[in-house]
Amino acid sequence: MDIITIVISAIVGIALGFLIAKILERNNASQLILRAKKSASAILKEAKSEAEAIKKDKILQAKEKFLELKSEHEKVILSRDKKISEAEKRTRDKESVVSSELAKNKKLNAELENKKADYVERIAVLEKKQNDVDKAHKSQIEQLEVISSLSAEEAKRQLIESLKDEAKTQSMAFVQTSMEEAKMTAQQEAKKIIINTIQRIGTEEAVENCVSVFNLESDDVKGRIIGREGRNIRAIEAATGVEIIVDDTPEAIILSCFDSVRREIARLSLHKLVTDGRIHPARIEEVVEKTTKQIEEEIIEVGKRTVIDLGIHGLHPELIKAVGRMKYRSSYGQNLLHHSREVARLCGVMAAELGLNAKLAKRAGLLHDIGKVPEMETEMPHALLGMQWAEKYGEKPEVCNAIGAHHDEIEMTGLLSPIVQVCDAISGARPGARRQVLDSYIQRLKDLEDIAFGFGGVNKAYAIQAGRELRVMVESEKVSDEKAAQLSFEISQKIQTDMTYPGQVKVTVIRETRAVNIAK
Repeated sequence: MDIITIVISAIVGIALGFLIAKILERNNASQLILRAKKSASAILKEAKSEAEAIKKDKILQAKEKFLELKSEHEKVILSRDKKISEAEKRTRDKESVVSSELAKNKKLNAELENKKADYVERIAVLEKKQNDVDKAHKSQIEQLEVISSLSAEEAKRQLIESLKDEAKTQSMAFVQTSMEEAKMTAQQEAKKIIINTIQRIGTEEAVENCVSVFNLESDDVKGRIIGREGRNIRAIEAATGVEIIVDDTPEAIILSCFDSVRREIARLSLHKLVTDGRIHPARIEEVVEKTTKQIEEEIIEVGKRTVIDLGIHGLHPELIKAVGRMKYRSSYGQNLLHHSREVARLCGVMAAELGLNAKLAKRAGLLHDIGKVPEMETEMPHALLGMQWAEKYGEKPEVCNAIGAHHDEIEMTGLLSPIVQVCDAISGARPGARRQVLDSYIQRLKDLEDIAFGFGGVNKAYAIQAGRELRVMVESEKVSDEKAAQLSFEISQKIQTDMTYPGQVKVTVIRETRAVNIAK
């Protein structure tokens, strides 16, 4: 019973607790609902107030936008009205102008009609007068035919013949006058071009000498150069072909030779020997050989610098070498390289004045005398020899013809040929440019050496002492001592028979035997 009572009490307690909880929960929910309603009403109220404010703001903005659009629209309308009024004004002005033009045109039309009627009337009168003139002319012709016993056709033919003769005479006179004026003008223009060309190319006078002065630091070096019993100086002369003159001139010796290449080799060799201090025949031959190679390299370098200075490109190496050798050649006392450079510049200027190819003209001017620098003497004229070289090494036909024709050996076929001929004459005709005596003197020395080379067994031949002595070196294997004396006599007789020279020529034949062994 107690358990049941406890259970029932517990159930009743639970039920009461549940009931009380429900009651309390209902009270809380009602309070929450009340608070929510109050909050919702507050939010609604606030939203309404904000909506009213936004509404008022939007209305104000809409009004402002409307007013703005209205003002812009009014401006556009005013602008259009203004343009329309201006267009109307222009239209009215044009209408007034057109109306005035129409009035003028009407007036002009009326005047033209009046003039047309007047012209028609005048034309009728003129036609009538023309008929009268034709009748009178016909009657006069008939009267003239009766008086002259000639018909109109015959008279016309005679008149035409007389007019032909007169016109022919006048035309011949006119042609003659025109030709004279053309010749005079052409000569003046040619002189003008030549004078301008000469004035633009300024060069020094070319004077070539046959001696060079080698300066020494002291006179003591002279004895070392001469050597014991003159063996050193003889070795230098035999190796270079240059006569060495040692006199009382202080601190200087003189190198004499007509060939400037030999003279330059001797000068450089002496400089090296004096600087080195070892002067003996074996050393002399070694230095001369090295110097000869050095001069050959310098010749090539001179040729390259020359063609670069003149702006000439694509020249064959052999032609460049020939140009370099011009530095050591002369023509009538005028240095051949200076002469050729001057002719090249003259040709370039003259060709440019005449509207021709200046570079090609320079090329022809530079190469025009390459036939004067052969290694061996030849009977062919230098112009033809130079033309053969140019053809061999691929030069253009115009250049080849200009080289071959500058002394009239062949016919000129291009415009460059007379230009090269004229420029060559200009360069050689300058006062002081050439000396005829020196050229003939050099030719005489070359002829002396050529006579010696004409005999068998001759190794070297040098004309020294201004052509008064000829030294001939022979090969010891081919020429004996007895034959050397005979060779000297034969050469002297050949010189006496074939050459003309002042004074006497001493012929010295030198035969040298060497025995060389090497100790290993």
